[in-house]
Amino acid sequence: MMGLGFVPIFSLALLVSISSAEISNKVGINYGQLGNNLPSPSESVELIKSLKAKRVKIYDANPDILKSLKDTDIQVSIMVPNELIENISKSQSLSDQWVKTNVVPYYPDVKIRYLLVGNEILTNPDSGTWFNLVPAMRRIKASLKTHKIKKIKVGTPSAINVLESSFPPSNGTFRADISGPVIKPMLQFLDRTKSFFFIDVYPYFAWADNQQNINLDYALFKAGNITYTDPGSNLTYTNLLDQMLDAVAFAMKRLGYPDVRIFIAETGWPNDGDIDQVGANIYNSATFNRNVIKKLTTKPAIGTPARPGWVIPSIIFSLYNENQKPGPGTERHFGLFYPNGTKIYEVDFSGDTPLSGYKKPLPAPTNNEPYKGKIWCMVAKVVNKTEVGDALSYACSQGNKTCDAIQPGKECYKPESLFWHASYAFSSYWAQFKKSGGTCSFNGLATMTPKDPSFGHCKFPAVTL
Repeated sequence: MMGLGFVPIFSLALLVSISSAEISNKVGINYGQLGNNLPSPSESVELIKSLKAKRVKIYDANPDILKSLKDTDIQVSIMVPNELIENISKSQSLSDQWVKTNVVPYYPDVKIRYLLVGNEILTNPDSGTWFNLVPAMRRIKASLKTHKIKKIKVGTPSAINVLESSFPPSNGTFRADISGPVIKPMLQFLDRTKSFFFIDVYPYFAWADNQQNINLDYALFKAGNITYTDPGSNLTYTNLLDQMLDAVAFAMKRLGYPDVRIFIAETGWPNDGDIDQVGANIYNSATFNRNVIKKLTTKPAIGTPARPGWVIPSIIFSLYNENQKPGPGTERHFGLFYPNGTKIYEVDFSGDTPLSGYKKPLPAPTNNEPYKGKIWCMVAKVVNKTEVGDALSYACSQGNKTCDAIQPGKECYKPESLFWHASYAFSSYWAQFKKSGGTCSFNGLATMTPKDPSFGHCKFPAVTL
């Protein structure tokens, strides 16, 4: 009888150890590669180890990175590219081949634990991929089973804009266009396979879009005496991240899935940005990341007001400042390291360093209030004359007399240089089109300046904030 009684107790102990191993509270790092000046994969893995990060997520299945992660104790998340989702959703053999090529050669020497199908698929207008997403996830899961790989969870990361409503958190609701046809079958799959709802959640953007109503300290986990009580649930919040996570939890509950676990696939705070991007600085970035790591690694787990005590696995964005990421300046400034491998600020992913234990002082923030004044849009530097020339042509082709002043004989024609002509065109374009969504980016060729570049009779148009 003793022997019979021993088996279930042992099995139970094994189950507990397996499940707790699956939902470790260790924090990881997102390793993006959109830079032309980044360290090698092997150097990057050493930097990841120096952070004491225990997870890493890559946005593909780069063989050089995977080889560099061999025999480390780092859990790895890899990704099926967006463009393959449609074909994989329709072909089990293609799915099998993808897993055979991108997982089997490395597993289990590389601790691949998560296989994400696409990245933020539901953010942009549907290009035919939305309704293929869950079928592709099912096929990838079946391929792993075919290869007898059981330890890898399949999911897909979503941006917070999968929610139609997120405030108050108890009102969390998925968007009507995806709720029934995509999210519900996805939650069914995640629930059945004991996987996670992977979410990219950035308090920075929520705060920056609504600074007049959200206290910065509340977004940075510094608000000792600032709380918000949700009138629908009567739950009290002490930080913005918990509000955002619970909005997702309530949205899942609304669809009948109250127990699917949440995994933070990306979070972070930019260390720099454009002049018009408030609060993007090293001080806030370090404060947010240190505090979020402290919260997430605390034992026993804190969880959130709606899910107290739940472990929330998480991955910080990102390893490097990536100079080829498109979009506003913040997109290129989420890193913990500069591309030369030096730390932007100290951070300990283990959570063991107390907040008072970081010795190097942080630079005081200078842009926590919105910039007020004029800004011009200039060429950052002429690296590729063809690209700058193409951007100049684009700017001039868009507007109403955007480039009249740089035509021969006009007030800004001289000096006759690509830099000055393109800078005028960029400023003129931005001044005309900012209100309708135009940006000072031009695929990373442009930069903002508060310094008026006008000279003589040549007056550069400006944007006034």
